[in-house]
Amino acid sequence: MSEKAFQDYYAEEMSYCYGCGRLNEHGLHIQSYWDGDETVATYEPRPYHIAIPGYVYGGLVASLIDCHGTGSAAAAKYREEGRSMDSKPELRFVTASLHVDYLKPTPLGVPLNLRGQIEQIKGRKVTVNIQLSANGEICAQGRVIAVQIPEHMIEAL
Repeated sequence: MSEKAFQDYYAEEMSYCYGCGRLNEHGLHIQSYWDGDETVATYEPRPYHIAIPGYVYGGLVASLIDCHGTGSAAAAKYREEGRSMDSKPELRFVTASLHVDYLKPTPLGVPLNLRGQIEQIKGRKVTVNIQLSANGEICAQGRVIAVQIPEHMIEAL
């Protein structure tokens, strides 16, 4: 794993996302890293992320998959271009499509592990498949299609 999370490379103006923005005081602060050719993140739900006693609210699961997916997309595009994530121009992604399959209830009170595989990079679009597990069991899997934000929009911020 690298020392610095993908999201730590985001410029200040791009760091307010509820899921992954380090500057959002109420956010989740998801941090994603490379682990070989896969991306990984770990998140421990808070007691208020409850659906029913003992289980995580499904919206949190979707948010984790979503933000890990867009961070993974950015990292994959930088890797494809042979550049470091602190190089210019900045490459940032937003969600074009999010699909989540809930395979079993996700337990509350244990770390949730996300593992992403880059399926495809095609121009400004990156597809990432993600599995979310708890206690070694896959609870959900998702597919994120992320699209690169045009450079002129980033510069306008």
